[in-house]
Amino acid sequence: MNPAPSVILFSTLSGLGFGFLAFLGAGALVPSGWAAFFLWGLGYGLAVAGLLAATFHLGNPKNGLLAFTQWRTSWLSREAWASVATLVLLAPVALSDWLGLCLPRGFGWVGAALALGTVVTTGMIYAQIKAVPRWHHWLTPVMFLGFAVAGGAMLAGSALAPLALVGVGAGLLAIWRVGDGAFRRAGQTMGSATGLDRIGTPWVFEPAHTGGNYIRREMIFVVGRKHAGKLRWIALGLASILPALVLLLPLGWLGVALAAGLHLTGALVARWLFFAEAEHVVGLYYGARG
Repeated sequence: MNPAPSVILFSTLSGLGFGFLAFLGAGALVPSGWAAFFLWGLGYGLAVAGLLAATFHLGNPKNGLLAFTQWRTSWLSREAWASVATLVLLAPVALSDWLGLCLPRGFGWVGAALALGTVVTTGMIYAQIKAVPRWHHWLTPVMFLGFAVAGGAMLAGSALAPLALVGVGAGLLAIWRVGDGAFRRAGQTMGSATGLDRIGTPWVFEPAHTGGNYIRREMIFVVGRKHAGKLRWIALGLASILPALVLLLPLGWLGVALAAGLHLTGALVARWLFFAEAEHVVGLYYGARG
């Protein structure tokens, strides 16, 4: 697929933001005063910035409001409700830390669970799409959750952050290994994609379009194997290995800031690959797959 910048920013920033909010809510880091104002503001800022970036991909902003009505069947709608519930529920905890109100941490634990649940719903938006075999498996939401936990642990200064970042690297290797053969294993053909395989073997007599269209522009994007290989190494190094090594150095919060910058850059590269390498079955109709 042709990666849209808005979707890349949405899925990366919101995951990092909700991951950090989960650690703040759970009390892994309990700041006070203006430090609390800054850190909670950082978590909310990342989460809200990601959600706002997603609205640019909806075409019509009104679609964002309509998304809330489809929670019974749509993971996008469930994500919308979960994100709003998380932000609302954690707001009193954030105010309590800032103003020293000593609110019971139970609210924070529930909010932390909702924050991680929101990230899972984001992953499920893509995992439930059967037309993209590379995404249609359980590793997709696990990968989203892994990035959120690692990013949150890193920003919270948790001692488990280096291990979580190594886990992100392992998750990337696993999802690439499984994804590379997913389209072939799905056994998709032009016949199965169009539903005409019951009556024979279909083929394209003439191109469906004489010019470009939305499907060819958005759904059929092929990244070169050589470029994909280089970008995978970049993503692995920046999102996992380098920030984990930086956090092992005695650099304090400067090290956290440096590791966060490296990790976010690598996460953006990894997320670009997540979309760019996705093979939609509609490409079979245009002779671009299989």
